[in-house]
Amino acid sequence: MNKFRLFLMLLAVITVLSACGNSGDTATEDERWEEVQDAGELVVGTSGTLIAASYYDENDELTGYDVEVMREIANRLDLDVSFEIMGIDSMLPAIQSGRIDVAANDIEPTDSRKEQFNFSEPYKYSYSTMAVRESDNSGIESLEDLEGKKAGGGATTIYSQIAEHFGAEVVTYGNAPNEAYLSDVSNARTDVVINDYYLTKFGVAAFPDFDLHLHPTLKFHPTEQAVVIPKDADKLTEEINRVLNEMREDGTLSELAIQFYEEDASEKPEGDIEEIEGLKL
Repeated sequence: MNKFRLFLMLLAVITVLSACGNSGDTATEDERWEEVQDAGELVVGTSGTLIAASYYDENDELTGYDVEVMREIANRLDLDVSFEIMGIDSMLPAIQSGRIDVAANDIEPTDSRKEQFNFSEPYKYSYSTMAVRESDNSGIESLEDLEGKKAGGGATTIYSQIAEHFGAEVVTYGNAPNEAYLSDVSNARTDVVINDYYLTKFGVAAFPDFDLHLHPTLKFHPTEQAVVIPKDADKLTEEINRVLNEMREDGTLSELAIQFYEEDASEKPEGDIEEIEGLKL
């Protein structure tokens, strides 16, 4: 066999292998969407412990802004929806393992998370604030005053990272209800809970007997919240984004936001919100 014929044969083999590789990549991208369609169901991870976002109402029914957004998304995709209740620290591994299809729990897309997951377009905009003791603001008048304080939070949340960034000790709880976090601040077992403005507002309001309020002056770290989707599940991401855009255009997102937050959390908040320099999220 001469060298030219050998070269042509090798070229043909390379072309076939390349075509197979491309086909495999496409199948991988569409695999999660196909699996969801075949199952006829979207399995969503959420905590059930975040007042206004994901919680159980007086009838012990799971509801909240994130929950109802996901129900509407599934409905418009002609899918059933089921919710797996778990702590935030378990949700992202559950997506990677395939236990759940997506997660919706007031989760912020960060640079490090984007390396491991796809994210939908934002369905909520907010910023961070603090629950502190009303009697003395827990001794916190600036972010720098967090140094040496005890901050209640989940181990992997952005809010715990902010607390640690300013020198606070993070006290973790697992998938505990708001009452556990906020009671500890009121009783001075901890000093502060850093969290989303809307969630903190409703969490504090739910326990009027606690020595607790939203910090009156500190507004920082503007945020976006989105659906967490498996990495490279591009077709599933595309379908969720298509429906979210429909919901934004027809006013459904605004209606749901106002229903649960009494403000339109689907739009960016107004006013000055402090950016935090040096965070590696």
